[in-house]
Amino acid sequence: MKKYLKEFEKLVNIMEKLRSKNGCLWDKEQTHESLVKYLMEESKELKKAVEKKDMKNLEEEIGDVLLQVVFHAQIGKENKQFNIASIISTLNKKLIRRHPHIFGNYKVKTVKDIELMWKKVKAKESLRTAR
Repeated sequence: MKKYLKEFEKLVNIMEKLRSKNGCLWDKEQTHESLVKYLMEESKELKKAVEKKDMKNLEEEIGDVLLQVVFHAQIGKENKQFNIASIISTLNKKLIRRHPHIFGNYKVKTVKDIELMWKKVKAKESLRTAR
């Protein structure tokens, strides 16, 4: 197995243990709602690292944002709403759907063409979710 897959699986397992019966009291009491402020905080810290071009800190801040994603995924799993696999699957489908010039027959020549195509795809998605 690729090293990044092993590390990702380890991260998911760590979060599951942190939220388990014998896990961390603080982690166990968190909810989607209580975690929003931390996601916002970590996003701001990531932005600062980008602005400062501080790659070492950027690596850490990206990890902190990833932690928030995995945390929400674990809560979703516990509530039988979604899990990390369904989140990734939904994202994969969206990336493919939003890039028909790569994964389909849509022809583009410029970045402007891609932006126009993206607006069409988004409009179609909006119609679908409005139903």
